[in-house]
Amino acid sequence: MTEALQLAIDFVFRELNIHRIMANYSPTNERSGKLLQRLNFTIEGYARNYLLIHGEWQDHILTSLTNHAWKLPEF
Repeated sequence: MTEALQLAIDFVFRELNIHRIMANYSPTNERSGKLLQRLNFTIEGYARNYLLIHGEWQDHILTSLTNHAWKLPEF
């Protein structure tokens, strides 16, 4: 999964010139948290009652990755 997501991130940043990607995960999902950490996502916050999953409101950890090579598009 790490390799596949790294390829996707590279494509989105280089080819699509996207400035920022956000990814949120449940605090109980340690594997997702570790994956995002390996991909250098930064934790930005904690959202209480963020998503309704299986009839219950679930908290989530909010993360993002910024494209430091982003360039203003030429029009």
